[in-house]
Amino acid sequence: MTTIKDLQKYIGYEFSSGCYIGEDYKNFQAKYINYLKFVCKNNGWRLVNIGRNHYCFSAFIESSENRFVYISISDVRHFSNDWYDNILIRTAKNETDYRGGFNHRTTLDRLEGSVAKLLRDLPF
Repeated sequence: MTTIKDLQKYIGYEFSSGCYIGEDYKNFQAKYINYLKFVCKNNGWRLVNIGRNHYCFSAFIESSENRFVYISISDVRHFSNDWYDNILIRTAKNETDYRGGFNHRTTLDRLEGSVAKLLRDLPF
């Protein structure tokens, strides 16, 4: 199980760069996604439609009431600690609604509460 402390070790870390994804980022992304799965499990949510991209990723959190929140982290090579300090979240109609509701920003340590709030305040 990955904890927030495991991810905090990457604050200030300079990731490799290139046309192929580096092993350092692959390990980081796996830990981050495992952490999100842990948060989801603790709240009765599911992490769905994980989009593993080139040095960034997105995913959707689905509540037990079939409500969705979209999560996205920026490219870790160019936006150093945004994966921790500036996570994009917004409501979504389903697990393929990339346009969704209004953009919100949160930090990793506040992510769980921010997602819970959005899941309760869905406009759909």
